[in-house]
Amino acid sequence: MAEISGRIITAQREYPHARLTWERGIITGITELPGPAPREAAMVIPGLVDLHNHGGFRGAFPTGSAEECLRAVRFHRAHGTTTMLASLVSGTEQELSRQVGVLRELVEQGEIHGLHLEGPFLNTARCGAQAPSRIQPGNPDMLRRWIAASKSTIRQVTFAPETARARELIDVCAEHGIVASLGHTDASAAQVRAILGYARERGVTVTATHLFNGMPPLHHRAPGPAAALIEAAAREEAWVELIADGVHLHDATVNMVTAAAPARALAVTDAMEAAGMPDGDYQLGPLRVSVREAVARLRTEGGEPGAIAGGTSTLAQQFWNYHRRHGAVAAVRLTSTHAARVLGLEGSAGDLRPGMPATFVSLGAQGKVTGVWLAGERSGGAN
Repeated sequence: MAEISGRIITAQREYPHARLTWERGIITGITELPGPAPREAAMVIPGLVDLHNHGGFRGAFPTGSAEECLRAVRFHRAHGTTTMLASLVSGTEQELSRQVGVLRELVEQGEIHGLHLEGPFLNTARCGAQAPSRIQPGNPDMLRRWIAASKSTIRQVTFAPETARARELIDVCAEHGIVASLGHTDASAAQVRAILGYARERGVTVTATHLFNGMPPLHHRAPGPAAALIEAAAREEAWVELIADGVHLHDATVNMVTAAAPARALAVTDAMEAAGMPDGDYQLGPLRVSVREAVARLRTEGGEPGAIAGGTSTLAQQFWNYHRRHGAVAAVRLTSTHAARVLGLEGSAGDLRPGMPATFVSLGAQGKVTGVWLAGERSGGAN
């Protein structure tokens, strides 16, 4: 039997000084220990779960080779993300068909949980860091072809609720057990409520793609999609992604949403290939990106900063920042538990309980990842 001691955090409670034990990769128990934990004791948390990630360490899921994509996966795993979706951006049918073929191999190898199509059925008015030339109206038949090309490894699809044939896209999600994520949208609150109602009828799980980003700002006389999605999350009828990196959203905005919908908010990185890399020039799909002071923005012809173009943080960084404001248990739920529930992985990810896989992360001073375990086997940690 193997063990680790320290400050152990589950989705239900914090053990200030305890021992986590496991055997054959399965957690057997958590035992409280007398006295305070040693000052140098690690914080032990469940493996982190990221539903929206475009890459890192110069590996880009939208365009990279299998080797480059695997490099990105291993970077994020070394920084505590043990379950993730590889996110693509808007592309032509041929571009996306080719790339889902590359990424499905990583799913088959157990490196990632599945794929996330962010586009191309979006609204060009809110394209953000998506190429307008690649955006097109909703096409359920095309989506079915991508699902076939992926060998049913697509787990989540982002589309604008006002796109053509949006209800038929929901139907496809229902047929294949895919999460429908609403984003890059200029929809009214009424349009969002209508598609949420239809998704509920069809039994489809709905998330908001990076809430507030890629949609109109919240306005007291024109609530728009943000208000409708927060309302639905507060009623536990939808989930909302938050890029809680302090760049995409102010900390106070994150606090507001998690106060309104504490059981339905989840953190995502929206990371791109510059995560883990120095400032410089990068790509996000077909678009050129410039990273300055760890903030990624589109490169414009005039040289002025363009739209924010993905993130450069890790989920472990977001965990640490949120835990300093709201405590470690709330941070575990935001960065692990809730995303695991979206994917239907409650029994295998997002918590530390007897009978679950011993998949966890140890954190040292200032949240530095000091170790990662996958089903009881140490996988390393950040350098």
